[in-house]
Amino acid sequence: MTEKPALRLKEGWHVLHLFYRVQFGQWEVLASDRRSAAKMKLSVLVQEIQSLPFTQILTFSIISPRADIGFMLLTDDLHIANSIEKKLSLSLGADILAPVFSYYSVTERSEYTTSEEEYATSLVTKVGLSPESSEFAKAILEFRHRMQKYSQDRLYPNMPDWPVVCFYPMTKRKAVAQNWYLLPFEKRKDLMLGHGSIGRRYVGRIRQLITGSTGLDDAEWGITLFAHDVFEIKSIVYEMRFDAVSAQYADFGQFYLGLQLPLDDYFKGSSCNG
Repeated sequence: MTEKPALRLKEGWHVLHLFYRVQFGQWEVLASDRRSAAKMKLSVLVQEIQSLPFTQILTFSIISPRADIGFMLLTDDLHIANSIEKKLSLSLGADILAPVFSYYSVTERSEYTTSEEEYATSLVTKVGLSPESSEFAKAILEFRHRMQKYSQDRLYPNMPDWPVVCFYPMTKRKAVAQNWYLLPFEKRKDLMLGHGSIGRRYVGRIRQLITGSTGLDDAEWGITLFAHDVFEIKSIVYEMRFDAVSAQYADFGQFYLGLQLPLDDYFKGSSCNG
């Protein structure tokens, strides 16, 4: 899609969340054959994007009056991300898809994960294992494998096809009495470990991707949640609001809730059909 030298991250992928409102007035005045051609053009574009290496695109029907359709794009080249965004915006024709919100971020590791040294210390002090024991060696090896998978899932995720999707941006507060960045690192790490323990209780019910955007967009992180049931989205966000990390230090942007649907299903269920 581009002949420019690739702009790849040192590690991880570029991520774009794109939300549009369909201008139904302009859409409905198009002749039926032009609407059919436009829908085919968008479908072919999505198929082309899906065929690109190191690239994923998800399509959403947004359950909100502030948007109608959304896309989540992950790719390794910023030029490709930029090109795809432009093509998606014009895919149904000029002035049909009106951008209402977009968010750029990148996949990244967490700075608050447990290090191998910390885990080894806990095996000795909390579990009572000897560093020379076979049980200790086995536990360390298992830890390395877990962390390798964790890093892979954070940096190069394989996005699920779960039907319910929620996206929102989030920033840590920097008020005088509630400045996250003035806390010592160990304090921040302890708070994040407690925060993460809530998320671990939703394993199998929620898939979460946290992407970083400090210096790249208005907020500092983008949160994407996947579930099979809206209740699970509501439950995890509600429960985390009582945790100190959210209650004292987090500010949230607008929430976008959608259904992950193939484009053909979106058209069948919307006024774009016809």
